[in-house]
Amino acid sequence: MRTVHLLTTALAAASLLACQGNGGQRFLSVGTGGTGGVYYPLGGAIASRLSVRDSLRQYTAEVTGGSVENVNRILAGQIDMGFSLSVTAYEAFHGGEGFGTPAENLRIVAPLYSNLTHVLVPASSPVRDLSELRGMRVSVGSAGSGTEQISRQLLEVHGLTYDDVEPQYLSFSESTAALRDGAVGAAIFSVGVPAAAVLEATTSGNVRMIGVTPERTAELRERYPYYSAGMIPAGSYPGVDEALPTVGMMNWMVADEALDDDVVELLLNILDEDRVSLGQVHDMAKQIDLRQLDEAPIPLHPAAEEFVSRR
Repeated sequence: MRTVHLLTTALAAASLLACQGNGGQRFLSVGTGGTGGVYYPLGGAIASRLSVRDSLRQYTAEVTGGSVENVNRILAGQIDMGFSLSVTAYEAFHGGEGFGTPAENLRIVAPLYSNLTHVLVPASSPVRDLSELRGMRVSVGSAGSGTEQISRQLLEVHGLTYDDVEPQYLSFSESTAALRDGAVGAAIFSVGVPAAAVLEATTSGNVRMIGVTPERTAELRERYPYYSAGMIPAGSYPGVDEALPTVGMMNWMVADEALDDDVVELLLNILDEDRVSLGQVHDMAKQIDLRQLDEAPIPLHPAAEEFVSRR
C-alpha cells in the first residue's frame, strides 16, 4: 500500500512540475474516487483513452476521497482534472460550504452522469421520512465526498443538523456493513443506479429504501440550484416495487481554466465518440450527453465553450 501511495504521489508531482518523461511526454493526473464506486473505473478508462490518443502526454487515474478532495487538489495544483458533483463545484467556485475563498479559476470541462440519492434504513425501522432520524446514528458518506455535502443539505431541509443526529463518515461499503450489523439507523448514498453497495444491502432483505418527497425536493432546489428532481425506477433493487421519488445531481469533470485547450478538446471528443465502449466499463457512462454542457453549474473551460459554440 505504501508503494502505491508513493507511486501516486510521484505521478502527481510529475504533473505539477510538468516534468517530461523519457519520450518527452508530460504526466497528467485525473482525480477519481474510491475503488468501489463509479468514479475510479470510469476515470481509469478515460485516462487510458486519453493516453492512447495524446502523443504528448500520459494520463493517470488516481484513487481519492471523491469530489471535495478532487477539487481541493486541483486548486492546490496537485492534480490536473477531477470528477465532481455539482454541489462541490458550485460551492468551491462561490466560496461556500467549507471552501472559503472562491475558486474563480475552477471550470467545467465535461458532463458525466446523474447521481440519485438513496436513503436506506433497517427493514424493522419505523422511520418513513428523514425528519424522523433525530437522535440516530446516520452514515452521511466519507469525509471529503460529495455524498457528505448532500447529506448535510438533505438533513437541513428536513429540519435537522449534525447536532441532531450522530453523523458517521463511512464509505459506501462501510455503510452497507453498518446497516447489516445494526450500527447505524440510516445510510445516505449519492450514486448512479443501480449501485453495487445499495444492491448488496437490499438483496439481504434486512433493509428498505425511503424516498425524498417532491415538496422537500422543491425546497432543496430553492436553496441550492444544482439539485434536480429524480426517480429511482421500479425494479432497480429488491423491495423497490414502485418508482421512488428522490433528488438527483449531475457529475462533471472539472479543471483549472489554465488546463491546455487541446486536452479538453480531446477529452470531449473521446466522450462523444467512445460512449459505447465506455458504457462497457460502467453503465453510467451510457448517460454521457455533451448537450448537458448547457446546464453547467459554474463557467465552462474556454475549450468547452468553443466546443459548444461549434455544435
